[in-house]
Amino acid sequence: MKQLILYSRTGCCLCEGLESRLRDLDLLGLSIELTVIDIDASGTPQELKARYDLEVPVLALDGSELPRVSPRLTGEGLLNWLQRCLSTAL
Repeated sequence: MKQLILYSRTGCCLCEGLESRLRDLDLLGLSIELTVIDIDASGTPQELKARYDLEVPVLALDGSELPRVSPRLTGEGLLNWLQRCLSTAL
């Protein structure tokens, strides 16, 4: 199973919107597990906060950052974008 990480923060409308749209997809059907990391949460390594502080939301697939996703992509468009990212990651 592939690991999709969403680097996010509380109160970030783009982060919350992307998380919601990702959760609406059938990620398990693509063998993808979504993990959300709040970069401001206590216990989050300082280097993650420093790296993503001005960049969230950021997606990483199996440790590799993905291109920035358009906030306008929803449903099938987001699914197609994710599938293209998967095919180039192979």
